Order: sequence, then C-alpha cells, then structure tokens
Amino acid sequence: MLSLFDEIKAKVEGKNKTIVFPEGLDERILTAASQLGAAGILTPILIGEKASIKQKAEEIAVDVSASKIIDPARFEEFDLMVETFVERRKGKATEEDARKILQDENYFGTMLVYMNQADGLVSGAAHSTADTVRPALQIIKTKEGVRKTSGVFIMVRGDEKYVFADCAINIDPDSQDLAEIAVESAATGGLFGIDPRVAMLSFSTKGSAKSAETEKVTEALEIAKEKNPSLVIDGEFQFDAAFVPSIAEKKAPDSVLKGDANTFIFPGLEAGNIGYKIAQRLGGFEAVGPVLQGLNKPVNDLSRGCSADDVFKLALITAAQA
Repeated sequence: MLSLFDEIKAKVEGKNKTIVFPEGLDERILTAASQLGAAGILTPILIGEKASIKQKAEEIAVDVSASKIIDPARFEEFDLMVETFVERRKGKATEEDARKILQDENYFGTMLVYMNQADGLVSGAAHSTADTVRPALQIIKTKEGVRKTSGVFIMVRGDEKYVFADCAINIDPDSQDLAEIAVESAATGGLFGIDPRVAMLSFSTKGSAKSAETEKVTEALEIAKEKNPSLVIDGEFQFDAAFVPSIAEKKAPDSVLKGDANTFIFPGLEAGNIGYKIAQRLGGFEAVGPVLQGLNKPVNDLSRGCSADDVFKLALITAAQA
C-alpha cells in the first residue's frame, strides 16, 4: 500500500506545478528544493539574491539548478507588481508604500502567486505564522463564502488517517466559523484520500449538557448542513461517541455517524491544539500540517523548528492543493 506522501506525490507529478519559497537562503529550504527539483516533482521558486543563493547551495553541497531564482531587486515586472498590489489593497497602500512592502520576501512571494507566476507558497522556516498568513489574507484572500482561513492537521499512523481542525488559527470560532471549518476540512480531507465523516466535537453528546458552548456547536452543525447538504456530518459529540462504535450505539444510536468519524472539528483552538498534540505525543501519530484552507490559492506555514523533510512534504501538499 502506498504511503500518504507517495499518494500525494503521484497526484502532483506531471502537473508542472511551481511553488514559491520566500526564504531562499535557508538551508532546509535549499535542501528540500534540490530534492523536489531533482525528482522532477515540481519547480521550486527561490526568492533572494541569485549569487547568494547559489553560494549558500554550494556551501551545503546541494544542487538547485532545477529551481528558479527570483531577486525582488531585479524583478523585471516589479512595476506591474506594485501597480497590481495597490489595486488589490483598494486604497490601503500607496505606490510608495507598495514599493517598500514588496521588498519583504513573503509579500513578494505571495504576489507571485496572486499574479499566477506560482501555484502556491510555503514559508515559515524563519518567519512567524503571522508573517506568512498576513500577506495571504491581504492579497490572496479567502474564497467566496468563507470568512476566515483555518488550519488542519492530517493525523497519520500506519494506514490510519484523520483530519483535526482548527488546530492552528482561530482562537474562539463562532458557529458560522465552525461550519466553514467543517466544510473546508471535509474538502481538505479529500485531497488525502479521506472520505469525510465529520464530527462536531464538544463536552456533550446530543444534548447531554446544555450551555452556550454546546449550543454554538449545534448551531454550527445546522449551518454546515445548509452549506453542503451532501456532507456526512453530525454533532454535538464527545470524542468517544464520535470514534468508538459501542459508545456511539449507546449515546447517539440514531446518528448518521456510528463511531466511525474521521474528520474532527474542535470547538476552539485550545481544544484543537491540545488534542492534536496528545494524539501526536501519546498516540504516536504523525501530525502533518498545519495545512491552511479557505484561501483562493494555497499558502502554507512551516514551523520554525521544521526539517528539510517537513519542507519537502508541505511543498507536496501545497502542490496538491493547487
């Protein structure tokens, strides 16, 4: 059986996708770019001064000849990029502002994606999540009908694959946000070969407790059903009722879910972030992500503690999203 990333690689190969890496001087980025380029999986675009990038690659003994290198200071279409940025920001940036802002590699890289000169972006090896996500929200923006981006983890252990969301972005999502997260997470799961069965999680199962927190989840369920009537989704559920068939039979016998949920929507970031880390550290799951969703084009955020292998994998995911 193919591993998760073999499946993604098979999807991406031959599609000629280009992924921009704003942190072109980072050793991990260069190592991953050399591997991606050598394998012919996709074309990396490295942002930075060409001679410096080539020198750094030589120092760490990697070959980036299959990568495209773009230096913002020598970019031939910079004037067009400035004009496009000013237009996109709709009065929130002057031309003078734009010329300064677009010297920032994350803004520059995000504009390449917006201008269709790259299919997606991967950053965060040397930048904060805010530095990566802010340009995406200002330039690429969320899809129609989606108010906020959100972050999912694909939890992998052997043949098991689950979606956990939102574990990265929204601290206290309201019912509308949760519904959006549920619908988008189901779609993201599909990229990873997961046929989504979505559980809206809470500390209550089907009204066993009543509070503003549980009502938020039940409201989200109804909104999600309206957004995508074909979605297999139910709630509110405690985790065991969503995951263990014998408990589901006792607590929610009439549910469309029979203890076989594979996509779990947490009621807030506290629960989501704690939940995925418990599964990762105690359960031995690999946590792939966070994969950002809800944007018009894919932008993904690395951890600053990432490895070259993490960069490689997230680039594959970004290409698959594209």
